[in-house]
Amino acid sequence: MHFLPDYRDVVEAHSRIKKYINKTPVFTSRTVNQIFNAEVYFKCENYQRMGAFKFRGAMNALYQFSDEQKKVGVVTFSSGNHAQAISLAANLLNIPATIVMPQDAPKAKIAATKGYGGKVVIYDRYTEDCEEITRDLANQYGLTFIPPYDHPHIIAGQGTSTKELFEEVGELDALFIPLGGGGLLSGSALSAVHFSPKCRIFGVEPVAGNDGQQSFKKGEIVHIETPKTIADGAQTQHLGKYTFPIIRNLVENILVTSDDELIDTMYFLAERMKTVVEPTGCLGFSAARKMREELKGQRIGIILSGGNIDMERYSNLLSNFNKI
Repeated sequence: MHFLPDYRDVVEAHSRIKKYINKTPVFTSRTVNQIFNAEVYFKCENYQRMGAFKFRGAMNALYQFSDEQKKVGVVTFSSGNHAQAISLAANLLNIPATIVMPQDAPKAKIAATKGYGGKVVIYDRYTEDCEEITRDLANQYGLTFIPPYDHPHIIAGQGTSTKELFEEVGELDALFIPLGGGGLLSGSALSAVHFSPKCRIFGVEPVAGNDGQQSFKKGEIVHIETPKTIADGAQTQHLGKYTFPIIRNLVENILVTSDDELIDTMYFLAERMKTVVEPTGCLGFSAARKMREELKGQRIGIILSGGNIDMERYSNLLSNFNKI
């Protein structure tokens, strides 16, 4: 599989998965609009099935399995959201699923992955190579490996979220999207360029894990050590061979934000918009808040990519935080 997906693949993915996914809500906030002096639209993937956009790509990928692939099963690695997404999609399609997860993944994500029927294999993300473990399992048992982001079917599925956003609100001047491995950003870019060619597209990473920013500036994929950040969904070490070319061609810039800024954004979303968003899901809004002077008078789209976080950790992060 060596083709780069395009917007037609997003359209096909949407028709394929529409009956399984939630059409997530688009929120607005008068307070946010006043702060920005702009129109801001939040696409709330924290209300997606299993709590994140990842279900879209997983469903699109597994739906296209052959009968033999469905019988033998799927394997992947993930810190949590892709794990849950593959497990749920596999459950709905009666496909056995094996998920390689780090031992420090959020307990709620491990529990949910098991709850959806996935067989979880634990590893140490700082001393072991999850990709190697996953490929060994695939080779040993004949499983089909569906990576968290670097796969045309995953990218096309993730692009359906932004497709829904544009279909609901129309053209935008800027779009802010969380960035880990780039599945959501590259898929979103395909949709954004179709609906709103002049829209400026920004990917946002944690400052500790800015491999995408480095890659974007250098013009080639940069590999980094596993970053230490509360944004566990963005603890990726590199972009993919499918995601990077799309990002390089269609995205305006890659921005970064700190863990403290993410917690501040989580606090704001909980207090002012009554919505729980995990740290990774806050990346886009966090960066947009810092750019609000530049965004005055514009129409802004922000993807809130997920809401999966242990409630104990969530409350600890917010209660022990001095607002910045």
